[in-house]
Amino acid sequence: MHYFIYYVLPFLVVLGVLIFFHELGHFLVAKHFGIRVLKFSLGFGPKVLGKKIGETEYLISAIPLGGYVKMLGESDDDEEDPISPEDESKSFSHKPVLQRIAVVAAGPIFNLLLALFIFCASFGFTGMQVLTTEIGQVREGSPAHKAGIKKGDLIISIDGVDTDTWPQLKERVQDNRGEPIELTLLRQGQVSTVTVIPELNVVKNIFGEEIKTPLLGVVSAGSFIEINLGFLGALKEGGLKTWDIIKLTCLTVIKLFQGIVSIKTLGGPILIGQMTGQLAEQSWAYLIPFTAVISINLGILNLLPIPILDGGFIIFLLIELVIGRPLNVRKREFAQKLGIGLLVLLMIVVIYNDITRILQ
Repeated sequence: MHYFIYYVLPFLVVLGVLIFFHELGHFLVAKHFGIRVLKFSLGFGPKVLGKKIGETEYLISAIPLGGYVKMLGESDDDEEDPISPEDESKSFSHKPVLQRIAVVAAGPIFNLLLALFIFCASFGFTGMQVLTTEIGQVREGSPAHKAGIKKGDLIISIDGVDTDTWPQLKERVQDNRGEPIELTLLRQGQVSTVTVIPELNVVKNIFGEEIKTPLLGVVSAGSFIEINLGFLGALKEGGLKTWDIIKLTCLTVIKLFQGIVSIKTLGGPILIGQMTGQLAEQSWAYLIPFTAVISINLGILNLLPIPILDGGFIIFLLIELVIGRPLNVRKREFAQKLGIGLLVLLMIVVIYNDITRILQ
């Protein structure tokens, strides 16, 4: 029972929310353009539950690792009933290319919008906790040590610009190009000013690459302050957080192709299930930002130009837009088979990685 409540159930909830919003994007934009939606399914495979409302059948299917929206005129299957002239206006295939691109792109975009909403709402309700600029440790021989900076000092400005948080401090130091900077310190109620020249040090970034970056030689004391952001502040911080994770996700994909990030770091449904379970055991509230991060990953993954994914479908439609006619059916079928093969290979790799982690 414990395993079901803290591992299976949260996994299904997170996955269900992500799939629902992805398919909802396709569904709403299709309906906006007057396309008849035949089926809206959470999951693949055999139908578990279903109800037809209007012209759409809403389904919950047996395999919960995805979903689909089936539209009139979407399939090239020869077995599909011919579309009557009066139904052509409601057919996906008879809509302008740009409208079809919008329908296809709406799924991944809704995943990104879901993450944006979650982050904005989280910042709005709980505010934001940020590291202060209090110094916790000064490395001996470092520029900060030579300038007389001590543990417990609070940096309140850099070159006359107010500096309230550790990320601001870090950003302004890293923007330095070997020029002296003026730090204003608060020490035991007394304000003083020191001049420091950051030194270039070789450090490893999150991808394990060695980079040169200016450093003062200090470590944060780990003290936090809570900031009440208000409505506009929550929107701003939510947008910045969403954008940061989008950039990080895209950069990770690039590093994977470059071979800088090992394919062994990839994880699949098993890893997501483990992570949701571990978070749920601490607090179900932790699943909310986790859902936002996974939603961004799902959105970016689906925009990759791989046939069978939304991104691959968009490429086909862009080619149609350029040449003025749909790509040859045989070429599309070949590309889709290739895409399926790549996805199957990727799934094998991530499941192998997940099982290996469990065994280790």
